[in-house]
Amino acid sequence: MTASRLDGSSSSTRGAPPSPLAPRDDRARRPVRRVVIAGGGTAGWMMAACLGKILGRLLEIRLVESDEIGTVGVGEATIPTMLTFHRLLGIDEREFMAETQATFKLGIQFEGWRDQGQDYIHSFGDTGRDHWTAGFQHFWHKGRERGLASDYGDYCLELRAAQEGRFVHQPDPRGDGLNYAFHLDATRYGLFLRRFSEGFGVQRIEGRIAEVLRHEDGDLKALRLQDGAVIDGDLFIDCTGMRSLLLGQTLGVPYEDWSHWLPCDRAIAVQTASVRDPVPFTRSIAHPWGWQWQIPLQHRIGNGVVFSSRHVDESEARETLLRHIEGERLTEPRVIRFQPGQREVVWSRNCVGVGLASGFLEPLESTSIHLIQRSAIRLMQLFPKDGIRQSDIDEYNRQMNEEMAHIRDFIVLHYHLTQRDDAPLWRECREMPIPDTLRHRLALFRESGRVVRMPFELFADNSWVQVMLGQGLMPEQHHPSADLMGDAELTQFLGGIRDQIERTVRQMPTHAQYLARLGVAGASSAARPVTPASA
Repeated sequence: MTASRLDGSSSSTRGAPPSPLAPRDDRARRPVRRVVIAGGGTAGWMMAACLGKILGRLLEIRLVESDEIGTVGVGEATIPTMLTFHRLLGIDEREFMAETQATFKLGIQFEGWRDQGQDYIHSFGDTGRDHWTAGFQHFWHKGRERGLASDYGDYCLELRAAQEGRFVHQPDPRGDGLNYAFHLDATRYGLFLRRFSEGFGVQRIEGRIAEVLRHEDGDLKALRLQDGAVIDGDLFIDCTGMRSLLLGQTLGVPYEDWSHWLPCDRAIAVQTASVRDPVPFTRSIAHPWGWQWQIPLQHRIGNGVVFSSRHVDESEARETLLRHIEGERLTEPRVIRFQPGQREVVWSRNCVGVGLASGFLEPLESTSIHLIQRSAIRLMQLFPKDGIRQSDIDEYNRQMNEEMAHIRDFIVLHYHLTQRDDAPLWRECREMPIPDTLRHRLALFRESGRVVRMPFELFADNSWVQVMLGQGLMPEQHHPSADLMGDAELTQFLGGIRDQIERTVRQMPTHAQYLARLGVAGASSAARPVTPASA
């Protein structure tokens, strides 16, 4: 791949440091007692919350942000890993939902991605029941061949609940809870985490970074603010967004461009007032030159388009977006320019890049906040005690690179595996070369119906199966275990799963009813106007 730089406002540096990727000299190892987070927003305050809660008694943690700098602020849909993050920090779900005007999310509905007029849902749940030799898709495939099975989604509780607009934490007497995530107000979430973090001793410093100071050996030493204040640190966390002020501009870590796989490079976002009850899923609507999102919160809808500037100009994309929104417009449309890809490393010397400072993957599968969360958890697991070791840096980078590549492949899958032939963008995506890792997954599923998941990968087998089937890829055969069932036994097996799901869904309240029952709407602190946090 070809490396390219993302340019932004420059910062001055001192000295002539060695290569940013060179191993540290262990003789210059410095104990880590002071952590400086450059930038706020969702990334900065998630890192501050995790550091403060876990290591706040051992560290001095300071976060520098400026109210004059706005956030990208479009990542308002999440995935179920957020529940794990909140449990680790001891965050109360009802308080969080009230403060952020959050709703529940059971998956993403992809409209027109396979072809015009064809929709499917990628849900968070499991589908059917697996056998130890083979996944449920093999038994479903046998059922389809014999005319005994209905749609694959009929065997997933979360998917059917999403289609019917229903939600409850514990849907049946067995005590099996739904797999879910949230739609949230990202600005309010940053403020919520700021209050949480300050309760564990994190200090917020208002100011704009004017200069990044370095030690003679090349490590970062301090941030000089425009008012002259100098913020010293031992470990720096870069949450300055796409500017990547510390990791990219100061340390010079190159940027790896993935636009040959992910063609979209622009987004336009706008917020509108709600006109109906929120549905428990995100909508992703394909257009000839990209796609549109709709994210329902309690009080408003997050809307936007992601598009390729090679295939449509900004004015046409903007007009299309405004034609497809409902409700009073609460904000003016805002254009966001980006380049899909990642920094070659996300931890260099004594600086860790987090969020947009480390790379950008479009929000097609709502992974932006997840990647921030994973950055925080991995840093906690590899946190240096008496000095930063190169082995820790290398392991952190290895894990983050593997996760980014896995998520990248999953997003590329949506573009490449399409039957659309109505526009140049989709034809190019169908014909483009894809990563070898993705090519192997597609061939494996096409030829045998198998999905192999490596340890620590984000998307489970059923996510791959739902999207591959949804995009029109049908396996050529199934596992022989499915042939051990005769028609009567297979009918009973499939029908029992589907009937149990339908009975359960009918007993569930609507999403809006359940939100009202929880009493998470209309909290006074959440109802106040807020000023956007800085990035």
